[in-house]
Amino acid sequence: MADAQDELRTALERGEPASFFGAVPLHEQPEAARLALRLGRPRLAALWAQADPLTHAAALLRVGESGSALHLLEALPGTARPAALRARALWQLADAQAEAVTHSALALARQEGDVGAVIAAAGLRGEQLLPQPYAALHALAEGLKVAEGSGQPSDAHLLAVLAHAQLRLGGPKGTRTAQKALDRSLPRSPARVLALFALEQGAKAQAEAADGELAAVWWRDFSR
Repeated sequence: MADAQDELRTALERGEPASFFGAVPLHEQPEAARLALRLGRPRLAALWAQADPLTHAAALLRVGESGSALHLLEALPGTARPAALRARALWQLADAQAEAVTHSALALARQEGDVGAVIAAAGLRGEQLLPQPYAALHALAEGLKVAEGSGQPSDAHLLAVLAHAQLRLGGPKGTRTAQKALDRSLPRSPARVLALFALEQGAKAQAEAADGELAAVWWRDFSR
């Protein structure tokens, strides 16, 4: 099983097309989908995540299919992780409810003690508040503190959004934070794309986004 997982990872990292993988056994598909999403292959993740609606919705959001993601999430319970994904989908759609749903997702994540959901919702709240950089810093600080308190390293996506907020305030901190985000980010991930934009490496950011099938809505609000 370990060898098969290593082979799958290598093929995903190489960028092999769906036809290369053949029929992934049903019982292996959820894990394969999560790995594909982590490695920046969201269309393959969506293909394999039919039995894992959270991963499926997250994959659809990577490629900007926000309406389809919302439809999937409708059937899920009103817990923190689905709520954080709903908030992201609404934000991508520029829906007026997006900020209120983000607040609700953050409150649920706190109540449930779900570190991952707190980080996701705090990061999204930071994005929403970028026009008010000090408020964005405050929102992002919660996610960073929760990660630190749980013994996890600072989340690369949180750091990338933080870098953009700091850059809007001037000084060298934003560039240092962006480099840290880049160092911690995975290839083809939203975090890496945002970090590269913060470092004014737009061509590299666009190339990473294209390689990771990432929709432009992910950096819609990050022009400096």
